[in-house]
Amino acid sequence: MSDTAKLYDVIRKPIITEKATMASEHNAVVFEVDIAANKPMIKEAVETLFGVKVKAVNTSITKGKVKRFRGQLGKRKDIKKAYVTLEEGNTIDVSTGL
Repeated sequence: MSDTAKLYDVIRKPIITEKATMASEHNAVVFEVDIAANKPMIKEAVETLFGVKVKAVNTSITKGKVKRFRGQLGKRKDIKKAYVTLEEGNTIDVSTGL
């Protein structure tokens, strides 16, 4: 597996919600990342893939809810989000894709 493929395994997809849009006003981007990824791995992946300088990385884990599916109990998967704050002058346009 190449290095670039490993970086794409760390960063799964951008999250575009109202809260993420408000964070983008403060030069931050929100990504869904691998549950086992740590902050240095996320920082390296974002800097390499997008060619920007990262100022800080904050992470949060959202626990999966228990939901009913066709009468059976099921559980959604846990999701890890990374709030990546960029240095001044750096931007990532998540609406265009990679």
